[in-house]
Amino acid sequence: MKILIAEDEIVTRTKLEGVLQAWGYDFVSAHDGAEAWVRLQADEAIELVLTDFQMPGMNGDELCRQARARFRDRALYIILLTAIKVTRQDMIGGLLAGADDYVHKPFDSAELNARLQVAQRVVGLQNELRARVHELEEAVAQIKVLQGLLPICCYCKKVRDDGNYWHRVESYIAGHANVRFSHGICPDCSDKLKADLNL
Repeated sequence: MKILIAEDEIVTRTKLEGVLQAWGYDFVSAHDGAEAWVRLQADEAIELVLTDFQMPGMNGDELCRQARARFRDRALYIILLTAIKVTRQDMIGGLLAGADDYVHKPFDSAELNARLQVAQRVVGLQNELRARVHELEEAVAQIKVLQGLLPICCYCKKVRDDGNYWHRVESYIAGHANVRFSHGICPDCSDKLKADLNL
């Protein structure tokens, strides 16, 4: 999981970089909200944002708001870093703007590590859910291919495709659905065959 740090205070930013590096995370840093927004748009690998609430140029809550509006189909977990002077109302505003969690500064390393692990689980589940939805959409698209009017020859029972080519029914269906055929003989045909062969 790649992390974007958005923090204008150099001491906090350096400490964050140090612990993330020690924990083995891939990360990039931005000195303010505007730079963070540029980096977030340019790098689709970023799945977690650690952003200061109060920054020059663009605050953390505005960064959240823009990220949620722009990246609706992207797994993105956002943690706000808040100083003691940030009010409860500000925190509520940040969460309503799209933040998933918050950590107070100066941050406790053990707490931050635990919250990052929660973030990894959530992002993993979001990505897995997106993959399942994509599979279902593909399945629905395949089902739709088999719906509607299907031209079939009344003599040989071949099926005509959209390119005006004729195929055996089993070949056509096997090519348009996840179906395999096994062959047998029905009772009516069995009786007819016996009659034809005088058995």
